[in-house]
Amino acid sequence: MQGLLSDIPLLGALELIHTTRQTGVLEVQTDVPYTVAFVGGEIVSGGIVDWIGLDALYASPLLAETGSFTFQQKPVTGRPLGAFNHVVSDWARTTDEWQEVCAVIGSPSHYYRGAEPLFDLEGGRSVRAVAREAEVPVFQVAQFVVRALRDNRLEARERFEWFRLKLQAAPRRTGAQPEPLQPLGQLVADGMPLREARARLLGELRMGLRFPGSGWVWRDLVWEVQQDLASHTAP
Repeated sequence: MQGLLSDIPLLGALELIHTTRQTGVLEVQTDVPYTVAFVGGEIVSGGIVDWIGLDALYASPLLAETGSFTFQQKPVTGRPLGAFNHVVSDWARTTDEWQEVCAVIGSPSHYYRGAEPLFDLEGGRSVRAVAREAEVPVFQVAQFVVRALRDNRLEARERFEWFRLKLQAAPRRTGAQPEPLQPLGQLVADGMPLREARARLLGELRMGLRFPGSGWVWRDLVWEVQQDLASHTAP
């Protein structure tokens, strides 16, 4: 089974797989690519590249209107993440809520600092770093940050979790030696516009770059690009 999201809403494809009790993997190609694994029509796993689990699944763009999907029957094991209708309804609700949250925080990669526990380090911490250390869902920490920002208990820093990743300082020139890899944060500090740094890393991911954490980096970059576009088109 395959189709275009402009012709068949993803919710319809999920429902069809569920009602026909299929086992296999649904691959969705949109601005954020992700997979959903089924056993007997029940969702047992899903996520974005190597970011897998319920937190990752709920961060995947369920209501995307552009892109395509493909479902392949194949052996899959695992226990249902929950009753199908419950998982899908929570996913749809969280998809909307993530958009509202990121309209405030940009993305979970953004750094914040304040007197709140785990955010009180010099330079601050990202939402994702705090979620890892506290061992709680990243969405829960993101919601906390939204409330703390509104109460002036945290403030944003111009730093992102993906700043530590390295790319070449400049495009390669024919016959020239490769430019050394530099952390993106250093490239930004040296004058590269933040928008360009995001675009370059996102472009590398779309061309096949993979590394541990590439799934959540991809998700966060797209959220940030969306918020950047929204801020520049707002009246």
